[in-house]
Amino acid sequence: MTTAARLLGWCVVLLGICATTGDGHYLDSYYCGQDNCYELLGVSRESTKQEIAKSYRQLARKYHPDLHHGAEQKQAAEESFKRIATAYEVLKDEESRNDYNYLLDNPQAYYAHFYRYYRRKAKIDVRLVIVVTISIISCIQYVTRWQRYDTAIKYFMSLPKYRNKAMEMINQSNGGGGGGGGGGSGKQGRIKLSKAEQRKEHDEQIRKVIENNMDIQGAYAKPEIKDILWIQLFLLPYTVGRYLWWAGRWVWKFTLLKQPYGREEQLYLIRRYMRLTAVQFDAIEPETVEQFLRQQLWIKSNYDRWKVEQENEKKKQMADNPRYKAYRRYMKNHGPGRLTFEE
Repeated sequence: MTTAARLLGWCVVLLGICATTGDGHYLDSYYCGQDNCYELLGVSRESTKQEIAKSYRQLARKYHPDLHHGAEQKQAAEESFKRIATAYEVLKDEESRNDYNYLLDNPQAYYAHFYRYYRRKAKIDVRLVIVVTISIISCIQYVTRWQRYDTAIKYFMSLPKYRNKAMEMINQSNGGGGGGGGGGSGKQGRIKLSKAEQRKEHDEQIRKVIENNMDIQGAYAKPEIKDILWIQLFLLPYTVGRYLWWAGRWVWKFTLLKQPYGREEQLYLIRRYMRLTAVQFDAIEPETVEQFLRQQLWIKSNYDRWKVEQENEKKKQMADNPRYKAYRRYMKNHGPGRLTFEE
């Protein structure tokens, strides 16, 4: 899905923003900030856990706030004690220490640091992340489909052909009233409405008629709850089982028993030869689909012959097109790489 790709892109951007907060440096929010945890404790990367713990205890006794007097000294000691305690929390745990070493070795891997740090720090359940992500994608997917459908309805409302047809149906349903679109009671009620309100009410009636009578197929079809990602995942076992049953039935009936294809199988083969998705194929006019069936395009040889005829017809139409003729003359006289000063 395109929507899912856009969502992932925005997630990466948000992660980047989170990773670069704090005085413009992404390290400020992680581990020991801009300080080096090993240097704060006076140890090296080769130091053992026992050496790190020993150094921490010594520094903790030295900078413990209770051992200092005076407000300024006490506050300075408290800040130092916090930094030392943070450094020890990072280095005492083997997993946290490995993540910190990875940060030191790969300072530009922003998103990896973000994931490693908050995976352990916040103890976020990966299952919860997956559930939230799928929910967000499903919501965006559903809203996007409604926006596409609304765009299609507004487009049909703007076309005089469909707008006039809808007005005729409104007049017939109102008992054959005039162009006002209502009987006596409608006229009485319209007196109380302003022109803008009348126009809005009229557009709503036209929209309702178009929605009830227009069969929109393809990407702009009216969205259904079963199309969102959550429902599709919930129905995935059923979908997989149904596909396996369909594939086994196809092999049994048409490969082994050599039975003739039914209408559904014929349309499937035609769609596969044309390399169209189910949504794209459903958007084709029913008359055109019936013509495909009459030409028996589910037979590969018939389809290949039909495809060649379509390509030749398209070439003929282009050859008869005045603009294409002018383009051919220009390419013949001047060529694709020649520069001239002709007007």
